[in-house]
Amino acid sequence: MSIFKKAQKDDAASQSAVMESITESAITRRPRVMKFKNTPRIVGRMSVVGEKESKGPLGKYFTQCETDDKMGEKTFERAEIRMFDCAVRGAIRDARMDIEDIDVMISGDLLNQMTTSSYAARDIGIPHIGIYGACSTMTEGLMLSASLVDGGFFKNIVCAASSHFATAERQFRYPLEYGCQRPPYAQWTVTGAGASVVSKNTKDTERFPKIVMAIPGLIVDYGVNDLNNMGAAMAPAAHDTMYTLLTQSGFTVDDFDLIVTGDLGKLGSDILRDLMRERGIKLGQNYIDCGNIVYDVNQKCYQGGSGCACSATVFNSFIMDKLMSGEYRRIAYLATGALMSTQSCYQGETIPGISHAVVVESPFQGE
Repeated sequence: MSIFKKAQKDDAASQSAVMESITESAITRRPRVMKFKNTPRIVGRMSVVGEKESKGPLGKYFTQCETDDKMGEKTFERAEIRMFDCAVRGAIRDARMDIEDIDVMISGDLLNQMTTSSYAARDIGIPHIGIYGACSTMTEGLMLSASLVDGGFFKNIVCAASSHFATAERQFRYPLEYGCQRPPYAQWTVTGAGASVVSKNTKDTERFPKIVMAIPGLIVDYGVNDLNNMGAAMAPAAHDTMYTLLTQSGFTVDDFDLIVTGDLGKLGSDILRDLMRERGIKLGQNYIDCGNIVYDVNQKCYQGGSGCACSATVFNSFIMDKLMSGEYRRIAYLATGALMSTQSCYQGETIPGISHAVVVESPFQGE
């Protein structure tokens, strides 16, 4: 059997397994939509990516593109810390603020004990709230930042997320030196970091995109235990959150110029479309997945991109550009995370998935 036919067979088997396990009780009916009264604004952002990402379709949108994935450091882990630091400081500069103007930083990454964000926070010197949502970290950070600003607890918050292909592979799969062959349904962890500054809605900030609502995710697990098959593991969680958004927020698919998931890749986003179709909701041309657009098909990244930086960099570049120009009036951003540990799958555990959502609107509303 050729590798291409095997890939098609594996994709079909994964999609069928997820579809068969969907039940009526899987969709939560409890109220989950958080509507922000004072609509916090995203006043600064920055995206830093590696060389492979800079050569993809969105290369021209990223703020900073590195040619050396080690960034002159001795290890890939130190390089990820440097990327994270660069993104945070760049977002604060973009907001025309100083470090002292930021009340708190909310951030996370993929490494054990969130070492990247914690070590970067040590060097930056901002009060830090560490979060772990795996690849859903960016939307989790935006949701918590908007909640704290909307509640009047803080005025300016920076939220950030990062990942690195080499560090993630070393931790969750195999060291690069091992030369392990990747299955056709695997994804490629994005090397990069993204950061956003969320601020109070005032006359000075009303010209920036606003966060109008958020939905905390429900952990959903349908039995996928393959560490390479992230799309199939996370698609059911994206399905739950997206269905909640479209049935509890008052918005329909057509009310959004863009509905974007984080890093389901081709296989995962195909599964999501099928799951939503089963619920009577057809996702049209305005639905995309960041993992599908961050790399070109000729870059041979299999099912596409993944990692915390996948959606964090795309959101803080391409999507924010469209919101700032008014080309996108309203977007729904649902990053997805696979919440396994480095040991859980080897001990027979399956992979829990989660997806948090935020709805962001342009200040110009297309005018």
